Amino acid sequence: MLTDIEIAQRAKMEPIEKIAEKIGVKAEELEFYGNDKAKLSGAVWERVKTNSDGKLVLVTAINPTPAGEGKTTTTVGLGQAMAKIGKKAMIALREPSLGPVMGIKGGAAGGGYAQVVPMEDINLHFTGDFHAITAANNLLCAMIDNHIMQGNALGIDPTKIAFKRVMDMNDRALRQVVVGLGGKTNGYVREDGFMITVASEVMAILCMAENLTDLKARLGRIVIGYTYDGAEVKARDLKAEGAMCALLKDAIKPNLVQTLENTPCLMHGGPFANIAHGCNSVQATKLALKLSDYVITEAGFGADLGAEKFLDIKCRVANLKPSAVVLVATVRALKYNGGVAKADLGEENTEALSRGIVNLGKHIENLRLYGIPVIVAINRFGQDTDAELKMIEQYCLDNGADFALSEVFAKGGEGGVALAEKLVDVIERTESRFAPIYDETLPIKEKIETIVKKIYGGDGVSYTAAAEKQIAALEQVGYGKLPVCMAKTQYSLSDDAKLLGRPSGFTVTVKEVRVFAGAGFVTVYAGSIMTMPGLPKSPAAERIDISENGVISGLF
Repeated sequence: MLTDIEIAQRAKMEPIEKIAEKIGVKAEELEFYGNDKAKLSGAVWERVKTNSDGKLVLVTAINPTPAGEGKTTTTVGLGQAMAKIGKKAMIALREPSLGPVMGIKGGAAGGGYAQVVPMEDINLHFTGDFHAITAANNLLCAMIDNHIMQGNALGIDPTKIAFKRVMDMNDRALRQVVVGLGGKTNGYVREDGFMITVASEVMAILCMAENLTDLKARLGRIVIGYTYDGAEVKARDLKAEGAMCALLKDAIKPNLVQTLENTPCLMHGGPFANIAHGCNSVQATKLALKLSDYVITEAGFGADLGAEKFLDIKCRVANLKPSAVVLVATVRALKYNGGVAKADLGEENTEALSRGIVNLGKHIENLRLYGIPVIVAINRFGQDTDAELKMIEQYCLDNGADFALSEVFAKGGEGGVALAEKLVDVIERTESRFAPIYDETLPIKEKIETIVKKIYGGDGVSYTAAAEKQIAALEQVGYGKLPVCMAKTQYSLSDDAKLLGRPSGFTVTVKEVRVFAGAGFVTVYAGSIMTMPGLPKSPAAERIDISENGVISGLF
């Protein structure tokens, strides 16, 4: 079979203005980035903001294997399939980060015959949004250090600076660094560190902002650190928000691209699914809802992380009401949850599948707690056997769950027709009664414990002394009513990556709690969460090349 990039390079893309026509966007409302990419100007929203909203569909997944299970591929394929059955649909996705692209996981443009194109551009620099976010983030860092060097009128304690520098690449050597070496002209010496750009609060803010005015206000609310007296210092105290917002004036505009089958796709933003909320921008989602009858979007990692944050944070803040959730499950992920090693996932093992399938059951239960109809998409891989697939189908039947087989990787939109028809049927016969699972006015601890007990299936929560102190301090200054954003491993329902399947009897340990005031949530760290990944022993970058005539190979 052709590689993903070979399939993408053979795609028959339409001019981006033709894709825009399909969703009623005029050529003069586009800001072109070549023939196949464009940003949508603010004029589009002003013209369509009174339109009725389409149906919002979230695609999420069970707990994945380290290799990933095709959630984005299913999202893209489902969007293509909706067009096959005559529905006006759009896709809303996150942009890929260069770190995973050059590392191990790969990009975020789908795979096989369910991809968003131009694949090379999307997975490399695209329209420069991430570079703008990196620049805005690091401008604030430079202004922090400059302020202290120039007399420190605000009294910032250099040992209590909470805002870090970023770059959009996996570089473990930068996790902890010392800055200011070389004498007085180079600043002052202090410990610092880098995160990957997608972990920056600026990224999360961009994806939560309603417009440019809201973006600037949110940037100003970033807590950069604390004074010697323990008082908060914010970006607006440094008068940084205006320049930061200026750097983001184009990045805030959603990007329009297309799939292999010319289905319109808005691809915008890409916050880390652990540290932040792992969803594409509010602007892109709301705009897509005004431009189409169905919007297919996704959230990062499994339903315990991505879907929970999408439903409890993004939908709450943006006043969104999803009509259905598609839960992606694979034979190999369920076998992995049943104890099969990654190297052996291609071999039939119905016994392991029967052990791991309880993970699917828990995610179905969790999503039903939100009052939303759930459809299981059984994402078929070539090595799956009929016996294994039938086990999943029977499990869905036994648990009263709607399901459909998805073969979009191999067959594109045609391979997702059954899923698309099932989705439309479920939406038409079942009313969504969506509601978040907790009241945001509850104390921080009660919100955390609601998620741990209801979504993870844990017995309770334990807090380190530092976390207890942080929670008390945040509630004292008025942050107690913000939603909570849980940061934990994606590989388990618990905070221990080794507890697979449907663990029980565990306690989640909260080690740290930080406010992201600009983004509008409190992040709760359960376990060690990496904000600057490292490259693997054999990174994907080793296999990427470019010919003398500019053709890229080895991307995927």
